[in-house]
Amino acid sequence: MSIERVFRPVDYVKISIFGAALSVLWVSLHTIIIPLQLLEFAPEAQKNTYLGLLTFAGSMVAVFIQPLVGVLSDRFSSPLGRRRPFILVGTLLALLLLPSIGLSGSFPFLLLGYCLLQVATNIAQGPFQAFIPDMVPQGRRGIASGAKSMAEVLGGVAFLRLVAYFMDNYAGDGGEIWLWLAIGFPGLILLGGMIATMLTVKEQPSSLSGQPSTVKALAGAYKIDVKGHGSFLWFLLSRLFILMAMVVLQTFALYFVRDVIHHPNPAGVTADLMITVGVFLLLVVYPAGQLSDRLGRKPIILFSGFIGILGIIVLFFARTYTGILVCGGLLGISSGAFLSTNWALATDLVPVGEGARYLGLTNIATAGAGALARLTGPVIDFFNAQQSGLGYSVMLLICIFYFVLGSALVIPVKGKK
Repeated sequence: MSIERVFRPVDYVKISIFGAALSVLWVSLHTIIIPLQLLEFAPEAQKNTYLGLLTFAGSMVAVFIQPLVGVLSDRFSSPLGRRRPFILVGTLLALLLLPSIGLSGSFPFLLLGYCLLQVATNIAQGPFQAFIPDMVPQGRRGIASGAKSMAEVLGGVAFLRLVAYFMDNYAGDGGEIWLWLAIGFPGLILLGGMIATMLTVKEQPSSLSGQPSTVKALAGAYKIDVKGHGSFLWFLLSRLFILMAMVVLQTFALYFVRDVIHHPNPAGVTADLMITVGVFLLLVVYPAGQLSDRLGRKPIILFSGFIGILGIIVLFFARTYTGILVCGGLLGISSGAFLSTNWALATDLVPVGEGARYLGLTNIATAGAGALARLTGPVIDFFNAQQSGLGYSVMLLICIFYFVLGSALVIPVKGKK
């Protein structure tokens, strides 16, 4: 029986559940919990710098871990398959380490706990990402990538308002219980996502014959065959810059709302922004994946870059609550078109038998974008010191530049027809 026949619509959901659970955890931490918690340690004038350096360090950990775990997963064999054992172990480690975020009494301790949590979740995430090239037929990977992105967005925004409510109460001297509710709830979702994946995803048996030794493979974990897969390099560069624009906005959104919009409940407004992005993203992400299967990946990615630039321009000239929501809608359209189509392009480009390693290498762009984008924090603080709010204007101009460059770099990519 062909893979086209055995891969059913419900299977798109099964291979996307864990991505949704990871998104609940990291969107909650990055958008709401950590920025507010950092205000207890960081000087007011350097809060963007502290946030940028913290998340930069964690992203660099992710860049290092995912390709190595991908190599091990590609060569792993067990009754549970190649990917699910890593999802199980990584999730259990993450749940053990998650309380360190709430127990942090200083910036160094928070930094250590955050980096260890990145190690744990990336042990699970690297192999998880290989479900699509492992299981989905070539002609349906755009749809599968759209379903994956849709699940991650739903996970990211579905409970964000609840986490923001917990953290607004915590910031308002409501007691430690609110902080633990904000941290514990995403942890429970992550546990549920892992259990659902372990029970519902059925991996095909794999053969390890003809593959190089694990030691040799680990030594070449970061190697890219430039001659045979040169387009993968252009893909990585394009993905890097477009994601940098998105990550800059997500990372410093709460401080932008607090310092520029001057809203009394910055966590709530930031959650509203992310929810608006998520709603519009959901409207676009699945149709974009389908269209990319028919029209090709590059036209949809170029469209997403144009809409992203338009959204930032709106935010630049309309720095109000309404302007934030309009910007969120445009960025949601841009993100939806980009995320499903770009991931489908990644699965098109990976060599057969090295799905987890090459998709782990995409984390050079994904986590690398997260790392480099967060170095914008010191830039924001520097220009804010020269003139109040100037740093945020510079931040928006940087985002426009990233969108333009990332869109241009996808043009040389030659995907599979």
